[in-house]
Amino acid sequence: MPRKIQSISTKTGDTGSSGLITGERLPKDAAIFSAIGTIDELNSWLGLVVVQFGERFGEQQEQLLVIQEQLFYLGAELAGSKTAIITARSLDKLEKQSHALQLALSDNWHTKFVFPGGTQLGAYCDIARSVCRRAERVLITLNRQQKQSRNLMCYINRLSDYLYLLRCFVNEQVAFQERQFIVKH
Repeated sequence: MPRKIQSISTKTGDTGSSGLITGERLPKDAAIFSAIGTIDELNSWLGLVVVQFGERFGEQQEQLLVIQEQLFYLGAELAGSKTAIITARSLDKLEKQSHALQLALSDNWHTKFVFPGGTQLGAYCDIARSVCRRAERVLITLNRQQKQSRNLMCYINRLSDYLYLLRCFVNEQVAFQERQFIVKH
């Protein structure tokens, strides 16, 4: 007997609308879907970073796997979930991970402006950070229209900080000599 396959195509979006967890349907270009889509894009970039990590960065790889899960919670919260949400605990954990990365960096890491990139892994972290910053801007716009939770807004802001620290950390761990921006006039 042939196996019955459930299609991922519901065809309910063919007219340009999409549904939230609440059942509400909105135009696909609504601010909420821009936010959810940008979070999805960020999660995809983090997936690329995760697969680039080798054994040397196992701890950071595990942290990013948790962060990817948290981004699913963030998207669910945006879509109207009352239970799948960003918690104060997850925010606190991210802040502690950022602090640990800062402690692992050399003393003067924060005294220079460095160009994006460095190593391939550092460059991927920079792209993820940039997408995260864009997600934050999209969420700020959405927050003006539809109030979002403080934890959600703080999490995305802290995540971009974490990703910047992560790019500095991975570049420093392989002794990459950062190209610094120096004002010449």
